[in-house]
Amino acid sequence: MTVAAPQARPAERAPSSAQAAEVASGKNKNTENFPVGSLLIARRLRPHVHAYYNYARAIDDIADNAVLSPDAKIARLDAMGALVCGSTAEPGLVSANEAAIAARLHRSLRETGIAAARATDLLVAFRRDSLAPRTASLAELLEYCRYSANPVGLFLLDLHGEGAASHAASDALCTALQILNHLQDCGDDLRELDRSYLPGNWLEEEGETVDSVLAPRCSPGLRRVIDRLLDEVDRLNGIAAGLADLIADRRMRMEAAVIVSLSRRLARRLRRCDPLAARVKLSRSDMGMSLLQSLRHVF
Repeated sequence: MTVAAPQARPAERAPSSAQAAEVASGKNKNTENFPVGSLLIARRLRPHVHAYYNYARAIDDIADNAVLSPDAKIARLDAMGALVCGSTAEPGLVSANEAAIAARLHRSLRETGIAAARATDLLVAFRRDSLAPRTASLAELLEYCRYSANPVGLFLLDLHGEGAASHAASDALCTALQILNHLQDCGDDLRELDRSYLPGNWLEEEGETVDSVLAPRCSPGLRRVIDRLLDEVDRLNGIAAGLADLIADRRMRMEAAVIVSLSRRLARRLRRCDPLAARVKLSRSDMGMSLLQSLRHVF
């Protein structure tokens, strides 16, 4: 995966206190496009889902931290990776809260027998994010999603004892959800984090630049780039459509059906709405309808 070099910036000094540098994004499970540890997940498994989500949220917050330099972010992410694998980290690199989150997931992985790679693969994407990169092509975006999103679905499948037959459909769904999230946040990602996930070659073909997302509304060229990405999402959702039928666990089968439905609904909404004019998001009725549609997968 190639990463475009960020603009040169003045040297930054990492904060002396890991606690002082811990900045929460304000995001939580209630702000996601999909249910996190919902009631469809068996009660005995929900603590493991929450442990994984809290870890993913913590390392995402590190990559998004406006106080830390890129080098400090990567060092901190490396420390979280060491802790989640049961190793030690250099004192002071992470806060007590972050260390506790990593340790909790380490215990969860030991209890469930799930490979640590389901957690450490996420770090590949967040190290990339720490460099405030640009995205050159669709291939590069898909490679990023392989590490930023796909491990989440694979973790859930592993947690439910599902086999490899469901992996391709799960990867397609997770990648679709990640691209949809990038489209929802394309303006804020550049404005607040200096990142662009839109394929640069597609923008260039339309006579656009990454700065096009800073406008109050989509230009015709940018709209075509967004619709082209939604074409890819539709392709991925087509692969994901069969995911529920590949899952043996009834509860997980319903959970997957709900998320596939939500992904399709959000894609349709982004076709109709301008993500620069206002945040495009799902409604409670979308969740309710998706849940009703999942009932056909009960048996």
